[in-house]
Amino acid sequence: MLTMRLQRIGKRGQAYFRIVVTEHTKKPQGEFLELLGSYDPHKKNLQAKKERIEHWRKQGVNMSATLHNLLINHNIISGEKKTSWKPKVKEKPTTPAQEATPPEKKEEPATPETPSEEKPAE
Repeated sequence: MLTMRLQRIGKRGQAYFRIVVTEHTKKPQGEFLELLGSYDPHKKNLQAKKERIEHWRKQGVNMSATLHNLLINHNIISGEKKTSWKPKVKEKPTTPAQEATPPEKKEEPATPETPSEEKPAE
């Protein structure tokens, strides 16, 4: 199955991406069938061959969620964005100390203050 995805190029800290069509089982830095464009995330500069992207979409090539959202942001294609990643929810480990709830304090009913007996002034 073919897929359109971003292929990272550039050195450490200076990432640049190619938009490529490749077999989905190939390595991300491996061979590709066609180069469709490039993306510079530092300058937010996208260069893409719109006609070739539309051609491959009509052939039924799937697109990675990140590339799909990027092309929508730059008005190359239209549609709704996809969820490209979801943060992992860290579950707090349950320990016996956390499970045992402290006993609730019993509140004593409020007693009205009784006026202390006043000593008569002598």
